[in-house]
Amino acid sequence: MASRSTLYTTDILRLAASLAEPCALEHEDGRAELRSPACGSRVTIGVQLDEQRRVERISQQVNACAFGQAAAALMERSVVGRGHEEAAEALLALSAWLAGEREEAGRWPGLVALEPARPRRSRHGAILLPFRALLAALEDCR
Repeated sequence: MASRSTLYTTDILRLAASLAEPCALEHEDGRAELRSPACGSRVTIGVQLDEQRRVERISQQVNACAFGQAAAALMERSVVGRGHEEAAEALLALSAWLAGEREEAGRWPGLVALEPARPRRSRHGAILLPFRALLAALEDCR
């Protein structure tokens, strides 16, 4: 079993610390608040879309472990310009990668940093939660 210091790598801790504070959006096109029943993590996301129904800005509040915060930071860094289909694809790819069903985490940049959590199923819910919340917020826009 990985030690705590091995599990929480410097990269994970830096990512978690880099998560932006929630911000005011000019208008909120969609919103979602999700909670992981497995670990109690909670993510609230508001999205502002452009004319092509792609993310222009997001605001999120994340109450999660370092892995949940790191995943939220990675999602936030690359979400602008993406739509519902790309968010759904990212969630499916990330979920399959965490479960060991595929070798790569998908096309969303940076997700390989979450590698230390792959053998720790108890962390998967927190990692997937920001992507689930993003998808739910985009679905709220429809």
